[in-house]
Amino acid sequence: MKKDITHIFFDLDHTLWDFDTNSALAFDEIFKRDYPTIDTKLFLEHYIPINQACWALFQVDKMTHEALRYQRLKQSFDAINYAISDDQIEQIAQDYIQLLPEFNHLFEDALETLSYLKARYQLHIITNGFAEVQFRKMSNSNLSHYFKTVTNSEMAGAKKPNPIIFQHALHLAQAQKNESIMIGDSIEADVNGALDFGMEAIFFNPNQIEVPENIIQISTLAQLKTIF
Repeated sequence: MKKDITHIFFDLDHTLWDFDTNSALAFDEIFKRDYPTIDTKLFLEHYIPINQACWALFQVDKMTHEALRYQRLKQSFDAINYAISDDQIEQIAQDYIQLLPEFNHLFEDALETLSYLKARYQLHIITNGFAEVQFRKMSNSNLSHYFKTVTNSEMAGAKKPNPIIFQHALHLAQAQKNESIMIGDSIEADVNGALDFGMEAIFFNPNQIEVPENIIQISTLAQLKTIF
């Protein structure tokens, strides 16, 4: 690890903000209210990998925002053999986006670790998520005040791993590559995106999946206090 790091860039979803927990709570509330015969646990077993696959296409511009919102739901309902109309899917998509940021579960030690780092470094966010939703997530989770800048794919005109978003983030932060590092849960978007751009990177790997030996990784956010 370089000793001249002064700027730390974080991904938001699945890295600080516990997307899976908050998403499950949002769907459970919607289904209990409007679709009580749907088994939320069964739905999520299919939705989680389908959503990940749709996001993988979205981040390389092979799926639009509108298609992402529709397809991840349509494919999940098809997978559990639940008949539902397109109008109903559209309403669920809208309700979900409105409700999701209201939940504020973070990964363990997130705030304690950010407090430690903020006293020593300038902290920033780079996210592929949609601007309005991400700002609401951060505000409701007490995250906003830790970060000097927030770069999202809408303002940058590109998504991770595209180097354009990393360049935009550095410009906004008034930072240089050699003094910056990226921390995120996606090998492709966060780690390889940053490394290919010329920044250092750390893989947040709570599920401890196998990765190449050259990848710096952590399984808990608290481990960052032993690195920085």
